[in-house]
Amino acid sequence: MATAGARRRLRDRPIGVTILLTIVGYALVIGTFVLELPIYPDLTNAQINALTHAIAVINSATLVLLVLGWRWIRAGEIEKHRLAMTGAFALILLFLVVYLVRVGGGGEKLFDGPDPVYYAYLVMLAIHIVLSIVAVPVVLYALILGLTHTPTELQHTSHARVGRIAAGSWILSLVLGIVTYLLLNHVYDYEFAAALAF
Repeated sequence: MATAGARRRLRDRPIGVTILLTIVGYALVIGTFVLELPIYPDLTNAQINALTHAIAVINSATLVLLVLGWRWIRAGEIEKHRLAMTGAFALILLFLVVYLVRVGGGGEKLFDGPDPVYYAYLVMLAIHIVLSIVAVPVVLYALILGLTHTPTELQHTSHARVGRIAAGSWILSLVLGIVTYLLLNHVYDYEFAAALAF
């Protein structure tokens, strides 16, 4: 009964639930960056590297699911689409946990490459971050609609239009995130931010 009631509330108030979940997500990230919440363990450089690589794997798997989900909905394979998009969202929640632990535990790396590449890296990173921030409410809204409506009912909502925006911005953000990861961790050098404070 409680599940049916919760689903009905999600269904009846998708915008309100989207706003609430967006605020909670932003608060976690802002709290970690600005307030330096003492809830994270101090990380070694090896742990920071391991978490960085884990994030890249999670983002790559998320990207694959999003592309498959996009392809499947275009082919009319609704259930596969739903599973792919739900899986992508589950992975992005895992990403958030790993990312917050890495950042909260002191896990920042600074790019150390030639100036032209450094500026290109910063531009890609900035676009990645902006798209990540903007995508949160759009992704949540599309997901809530998709989980609380039947395929027939979804035809009478903005799910398809919002979903295209959500998936497009999310895919571009992930691609840029993966490219910046490769530049920072495999193509050029980096320094740990903590090491620069000494």
